[in-house]
Amino acid sequence: MSENIFITEESATGDDDGPLAGKTVAVKDNISTKGIRTTCGSAMLAEYVPPYDATVVERLKDAGADVAGKANMDEFGMGTTTETSAFGATDNPAAPGHVPGGSSGGSAAAVAAGEADLALGSDTGGSVRCPAAFCGVVGIKPTYGLVSRYGLVAYANSLEQIGPLAPTVEEAAELLDAISGPDPNDATTREEGAESDYAAAADGDVDGLEIGVPTELLDGADEGVVEQFWSAIDDLEAQGASYHEVSLPSVEHAVEAYYVIAMSEASSNLARFDGVRYGHSGGFEGNWNEAFSKARREGFGDEVKRRILLGTYALSAGYHDKYYKKAQDARAWVKQDFDEALADADVLASPTMPIPPFELGESLDDPLKMYLADANTTPVNLADLPAISVPAGETDGLPVGLQLIGPAFGEETIVRAASALD
Repeated sequence: MSENIFITEESATGDDDGPLAGKTVAVKDNISTKGIRTTCGSAMLAEYVPPYDATVVERLKDAGADVAGKANMDEFGMGTTTETSAFGATDNPAAPGHVPGGSSGGSAAAVAAGEADLALGSDTGGSVRCPAAFCGVVGIKPTYGLVSRYGLVAYANSLEQIGPLAPTVEEAAELLDAISGPDPNDATTREEGAESDYAAAADGDVDGLEIGVPTELLDGADEGVVEQFWSAIDDLEAQGASYHEVSLPSVEHAVEAYYVIAMSEASSNLARFDGVRYGHSGGFEGNWNEAFSKARREGFGDEVKRRILLGTYALSAGYHDKYYKKAQDARAWVKQDFDEALADADVLASPTMPIPPFELGESLDDPLKMYLADANTTPVNLADLPAISVPAGETDGLPVGLQLIGPAFGEETIVRAASALD
């Protein structure tokens, strides 16, 4: 059994009937659960107990699902390995001794280990798809606005979405059916997709499907990962799909743009955790500035501190236009490239992660290596598009994921395509 999957195994019971009746769901620990600790994997919120459920948790209970517990995660969603958690690293049940991916690593590990039937994660730059690929399960990053973020502790508001993880495409789609739809508590939710039936779309019919393969998302990928990717494309071709290569020149700058935007938003969002309004106070005495500094120094881990400092710098006077504005310009370019590529393709396909899972501890002393591992996933968040990661074999005994990207609110198409590989 994988270690350190749950931060807390406190449970909550859903209704007796509903489409998810009898199913257990691991909930990432940055999603509010009434009466159950929600720590965000951080010492800053180690004892925080929310007074309300997130909208997605309410919808889980209404659908009959039971909350199995709160799943471990990288602190405040900042990481690719689930090693930055204040509660320790999670091992990968599909590849012991390796990371489960992040930041929703506990959620993916819970599904892979059979500790929960389904799971919820959040995806800011790949944090559902990365652990899905590394743990050999299915993960969906919905279109921005399809799923309510009410009750999600914010890391980078303009990028993140809550998404499902499951053993199969159909089960992931069933969970998406349960949690999607507009929410009066979240003004960013949209009406599009409200009438969709994602589970019904998992029919495996890819006859006539046109797949675009962005060459830039294969450049530099591990040889074994690329081999499994093309094997999956061959499988789809054998079932009636066809593919052509496309170019997304803007993705060369996507990782840099993503981290500038995400860290800038994080520096603003995490300002509230000061030991007075929220979070660890430590009982410090002295003036407010000293107490504030000590509370944050004790409450936050190294990776969170790093991102707050970089984000604050990017937003500071004299540097806002040099960094943040340019990152937003790059984001618009990325979205334009994706829209143009999807005008001639039903879906775009790439390896989910360009590498197989790291060994535990391998990337902790090299943050840049961890950031660059997100090269194939961050562009999707910048473009506000849906994507799914589905298992696509193994390389050297380690799981490989295939990523399928669709147009905005095109979840039914990516579910249909992914189900052909399920």
